Amino acid sequence: MSRDRELLSALVQVGGFLGTPPGLDGEPGLGIAGIHGVPRGRTWDALASAHAPELPGEVTTFVVLEDGTVVVDDDLPEGALEPLADVLERTVERPYRAAALRKEDDVWTVVAERVEIVELFELDDDVAELTIVDGERTLTLDGERTIRSLAPLDALAEQHGDVVVHAERVDGYLYAVDVFPL
Repeated sequence: MSRDRELLSALVQVGGFLGTPPGLDGEPGLGIAGIHGVPRGRTWDALASAHAPELPGEVTTFVVLEDGTVVVDDDLPEGALEPLADVLERTVERPYRAAALRKEDDVWTVVAERVEIVELFELDDDVAELTIVDGERTLTLDGERTIRSLAPLDALAEQHGDVVVHAERVDGYLYAVDVFPL
């Protein structure tokens, strides 16, 4: 549920309340990123609205794999997310991660970001994070530090100098991976 709240917060920001970061006094306006206490705005690859009359609830998150498979934790009616995926795919390619918020009646606002999907067959943990700073490698699995290696994450990290590679389980052995060069 905390991830849903985080994504809901991101949607509120996209929706205009914090479309630009707040100023130094906390009021919308100046919003200079990089000054202590001023967050960078979240960037999304797609933002859209759509009618989704079969979709229950107020907020939902989902991942669409490259083959079009929709992975969602909630128990939803067949095809309920289809209107949201259809509108997103006008501007973002699969695979992507999405979050949707009901605006009114059956109108939803949905955001999406492209994501890399990797298979980590050797992993039973839900979250893996690989950090490399000045050549020092740190891997945590569900928050616990380990010395083992994960070849797919190591391969992604090798493409960058200092980097954080964050992987979260989507389904089974499929993980959504974000790469953050430092």
